[in-house]
Amino acid sequence: MSKIFDYLGDATFCPGGSIYPNPKESSLFLSLGHDVDVYFPPRKRSRIGGPFLFRGEIFEQQQPASIEVLPDECLFEVFRRLPGGEDRSICAGVSKRWLMLLTSIRNEEICAKKVTQPISSEPEEPLLCNKKGEVVGLSGDDNKDKEREGDGYLSRCLEGKKATDVRLASIAVGTGHRGGLGKLSIRGSHSARGVTTLGFRAIGRCCPSLRVLSLWDVSSVGDEGLYEIANGCPLLEKLDLSKCPAISDDGLIAIAKKCPNLASLTIESCSNIGYKSLQAIGSFCQNLTSVSIKNCPLVGDQGISSLLSSTSCSLTNLKLQGLSISDVSLAVIGHYGKDLTELVLIGLENVKERGFWVMGKGQGLQKLRSFTVTSCQGVTDLSLEAVGKGCPNLKHLCLRKCSSVSDIGLVSFSNSAISLESLQLEECHTITGYGLSHVIFSSGRKLKALSLAKCLGFKDLVFGFPSVVCCTSLRSLSVRNCPGFGNFSMNMLGKLCPRLQHLELNGLHGITDEALLPLIENSVAGLLKVNLGNCVNLTDKVITVLAKLHGVTLEQLNLDGCKKVTDASLVAIADNCLFLRELDASNCEITDSGIAALASALQLNLQILSLSGCSSISDMSLAYLMELGRTLLGLNIQQCNAISSRMVDFLVERLWRCDILS
Repeated sequence: MSKIFDYLGDATFCPGGSIYPNPKESSLFLSLGHDVDVYFPPRKRSRIGGPFLFRGEIFEQQQPASIEVLPDECLFEVFRRLPGGEDRSICAGVSKRWLMLLTSIRNEEICAKKVTQPISSEPEEPLLCNKKGEVVGLSGDDNKDKEREGDGYLSRCLEGKKATDVRLASIAVGTGHRGGLGKLSIRGSHSARGVTTLGFRAIGRCCPSLRVLSLWDVSSVGDEGLYEIANGCPLLEKLDLSKCPAISDDGLIAIAKKCPNLASLTIESCSNIGYKSLQAIGSFCQNLTSVSIKNCPLVGDQGISSLLSSTSCSLTNLKLQGLSISDVSLAVIGHYGKDLTELVLIGLENVKERGFWVMGKGQGLQKLRSFTVTSCQGVTDLSLEAVGKGCPNLKHLCLRKCSSVSDIGLVSFSNSAISLESLQLEECHTITGYGLSHVIFSSGRKLKALSLAKCLGFKDLVFGFPSVVCCTSLRSLSVRNCPGFGNFSMNMLGKLCPRLQHLELNGLHGITDEALLPLIENSVAGLLKVNLGNCVNLTDKVITVLAKLHGVTLEQLNLDGCKKVTDASLVAIADNCLFLRELDASNCEITDSGIAALASALQLNLQILSLSGCSSISDMSLAYLMELGRTLLGLNIQQCNAISSRMVDFLVERLWRCDILS
């Protein structure tokens, strides 16, 4: 610097000439004008793209170099060479642009060999990829890693406002290295940023292992979305479409042609799906075993006929509900449903008696094991008898709201259905105790389960019934909310069913201890589950007998609403029920003394205890509930008004492993 300024003189500039003796040092000066030079000492070389750019005589600030300036094509090549799915997932969190770029990479385009290798003096071997993007000569470990990323173990569900394209893309990228997406469920969609084809494109390209897809109330997704799934998810096995009005036959046809493994199809309230797609499904999906169609106005006889009459069709489960089909469809089912094992028909208003009769006479339902009919006026005594004769292997029959079936049809059916094991009748008001007794007599050696619900035709009248053979095979009996079911009906069942294990009598106000005692005393197999809910005329007497005779087998007991049951019943339960796991004493006359009796039973290991509505239980039961809490997993003390909030808080704090409802 002394060459530039004269510190000893008058501080004038050097008059002229060269200020540095070495000409090579001239490279260290930068001229900013005609009269001024600035000296830069030697230093480390600047990085490319420094923060300032010199243009002529002006300094211009330059933005730092960023990978964001790379075009999408370059970023695509970078991303597909990342060593693992975790790295790709991390990159997806940088920006939406990177996320969408990553979702555009198909699984087969990812180079599976890791490109980050230690620096070596030898030249690096070039990375060779085949046409699918796979590295030639992959090691065994690399192949295992790739298989592990695509097995499809994970399940994801998006609901309501969370269902957006961005979240769907995040799922597509993020599940790749964690086992692969196997099940995706979307329920509803964001009103402004709902799921569209863009989100389904991400799933189609990144989730080839997808096997289950469920869409409910997703109006923004149309055929283009299903095209993406069809092209990218050939392993799809189950498809559920509910309230998807934008999806038509075209989208479903694409699925049929490119997803040969499709085994289960559910369509509900899809107004644009008709017979063409069902025809394609029947032709191309040879593994299809289950179909459920509900409230689809364009599905008629032609669609059902095309589906079932296809040579490749091997349906085992079929459910039709709320369709505009006629007797023709049921005739086709009766002729071509040779592999059907379960058939459910609900609300088929246009199907008449002839349709059910022809279906039974078709001799094609030889393998049918379960038949459920709800709200079909075409089910009559005549057609039900034909079904019984045409389905020799039928084991389960469920009739709901079939007002045209009477005792005559039920008796005829039971005589024909030689394999019947389970009978369920609900809101069949023309069936009485006479028909029921003959069913028990006819199927006495095979009938295992009998269920009656809301059947108003039962009257507690004395009538003759077969007394020769008992139904020794019956294990489960359920009678719910049949107001005419009284003591005589209960006596009849008690004498005919000596080997019951599951007993449910709910809402039967007409039965008393005298009617139920014969059934309890005659049951030789040992009752396992007993539900006497809302049988308001039962008292401690029958509960005490039940505990003494079946205490060594009883596992579940429900006394909810039995208002005449008191602490005496809990004492009997504590003394005799060794294996009881669930007890519901809600809305009974239980006090602190009853809880004390339960707590003192050393052999009792209750897991579920419900005391809801027992207003006589107070804070005095705190110590007893703490003792029971050693084994409890669930405790219900709702509407126990005498229990203070302080006690509830104490129980919640101490019984941390128990789920407490208060």
